[in-house]
Amino acid sequence: MLQLLYTAIFSEMLLILTLVFKTPLRKLVIISLDRVKRGRGPIVVSTVGATLVVVLSSSLYSMAKIQQRILEAGILNPTDQVLMSNHMLEASLMGFLLFLSLMIDRLHHYIRELRLLRKAMEAIKKQSRSFEDDKNGNTEELKALTEEIATLKSKIKKLESECETKGHEAKSLETEVEAHKKQSEGFLMEYDRLLEDNQSLRSQLQALESSLQSS
Repeated sequence: MLQLLYTAIFSEMLLILTLVFKTPLRKLVIISLDRVKRGRGPIVVSTVGATLVVVLSSSLYSMAKIQQRILEAGILNPTDQVLMSNHMLEASLMGFLLFLSLMIDRLHHYIRELRLLRKAMEAIKKQSRSFEDDKNGNTEELKALTEEIATLKSKIKKLESECETKGHEAKSLETEVEAHKKQSEGFLMEYDRLLEDNQSLRSQLQALESSLQSS
């Protein structure tokens, strides 16, 4: 068990060094890790990790039982001491093995992210270069566009001034319309008053006519 743990730890340390330093083996290691993380690879890795966690929990439980036995007896038995040290060594090695596995997974993830970022940066650089080339090749078109923009700006200014004058004229017309409206209202009131006067005069005339006929 201990020899297997030491072998796994040293192999993981070698794998971490291969990932950290840029060597010809680094690409092969990354490709192999990519293949491991595809298909049934994650299931196998999760199973191995769960097994290690279970064995680690068993070692910790055995250590707790030995510690309880020592506290109850009050005497340190050589056999318990050997078992305690063995379980402690196994638990330490398994914990270190799990930690190294986590480091390998994170290193592989960050290396992949860095590769994707580099590819994206290269694509952006190519796009910027092509844009600069197009920009240098289209200077005449840009000059024509700037001239058209200048003429359009002058036309816009002219139209804005015309709109302002039309707005002032519209405001003056509105004031005139309001004045005419008020004047027409006055005329209507005067017309109503005259109608009332006419009606009263007609009634007076009718009364005079009736009084003359009766006399």
